[in-house]
Amino acid sequence: MTHYPKLFIYDLDGVITDTAEFHFLAWQKLAEELGISFDRQFNEQLKGINRMDSLDRILELDPSLPAFSFEEKEKLATRKNEYYLELIESVNPSHILPGIETLLKANKDSNVKIALGSASKNAPAILDKLGLTGYFDYLVDASKVEKGKPDPETFTTAADALEIAYPDCIGIEDSAAGVEAINKANMFSVGVGDAAHLSHAHYLVEDTSALIFENIIEQYQKASLKLK
Repeated sequence: MTHYPKLFIYDLDGVITDTAEFHFLAWQKLAEELGISFDRQFNEQLKGINRMDSLDRILELDPSLPAFSFEEKEKLATRKNEYYLELIESVNPSHILPGIETLLKANKDSNVKIALGSASKNAPAILDKLGLTGYFDYLVDASKVEKGKPDPETFTTAADALEIAYPDCIGIEDSAAGVEAINKANMFSVGVGDAAHLSHAHYLVEDTSALIFENIIEQYQKASLKLK
């Protein structure tokens, strides 16, 4: 009998919508206030990384800065988030990435559960603005996990909440840390993006428009057969 998955777990940023630009602009504004020059190339390193770890990496760009206490860092991270929240006020359904709503509909129609696995505390608010909340059976955001990606906790938390075995899950990610997290969770990983960063994904597509439900199922089933 052909093995069918029971749960799809979607990353938010770079998979459902692209708020990476808003994160970049918010971090850049904070960095400028601290006298740190911060470019798009460095910003690539922050993809999939949580807020406090991202802040640490930015502060390391200027070794001459005084050491910040945890409380001071919390304040800086909060300030960045306030900038980000101002920027995402403009998010609406037109910001859904190509092919994603079609994929979610096919996913829902097949009675396969749907979860969100995001490193962002703002994920529920963004899903609401996109008009997609109704598709999801469970949301994992930063408030529900202790360890961020590449730790598998984001993905295992979703599966545990819905009582689904890890090999019955498919995770979709656009960051190297995210794909690593899915693989560590013993789930089937779908990578969206460049083979140079995502060669460890079980199945890779160039962009979200190539995420076709039937193709993902087919690749998952091929992998399941190999594991038997």
